[in-house]
Amino acid sequence: MSLDPSVPVLIRADGEIDEFRPAGDSFTLDELQGAVGGYVEVVPMQPAHLVAMNEDGLLRGLPANAVASALLARQIVGDVVVLPSELLD
Repeated sequence: MSLDPSVPVLIRADGEIDEFRPAGDSFTLDELQGAVGGYVEVVPMQPAHLVAMNEDGLLRGLPANAVASALLARQIVGDVVVLPSELLD
């Protein structure tokens, strides 16, 4: 899969990557919480992107996400959403 930086993606812990578009013009908190399975922590990723992940992922024992960990150069667990920053209000 070729990644287009303008297209938000869901990176699953098992390595599967899928396009993940908001229902409207930007993502709602409910959409992001549904994608990551709980409370959302949003961290910046350069250039002009954000990563939404499960805030309690380590405490809940979610599986490691090797793809997201490589992108952020830190341990990431569970499913994450990578999105252009303009898609989050």
